[in-house]
Amino acid sequence: MTFAWYGHLKFKDMNWGKNLGLVAIIMISWGIALFEYTLQVPANRIGYKENGGPFSLLELKVMQEVITLVVFVLFSLVFFKTETFRWNHLLGFIFLILAVYFVFKK
Repeated sequence: MTFAWYGHLKFKDMNWGKNLGLVAIIMISWGIALFEYTLQVPANRIGYKENGGPFSLLELKVMQEVITLVVFVLFSLVFFKTETFRWNHLLGFIFLILAVYFVFKK
């Protein structure tokens, strides 16, 4: 979803994407998001406790959010060179790790 939501901001820097209109960008983003959903929906279904998986609904959501934020930070640092990773971002990640710890603590 990170690339679907934010990747299009770099399309203008690529030869093939310079003249794309909003509708084309939306369709490309939907295609990328559809691919992710074909992976995410079955993963949630298989992982959910009531379907025989090991995770509660809250645990699945916390994992999804943390994974999304880690991927977003890596994506923004690689594709958007003007973005910086500061101490307050690191502190936020430490709190996310603590959140995961407390959510998964039995």
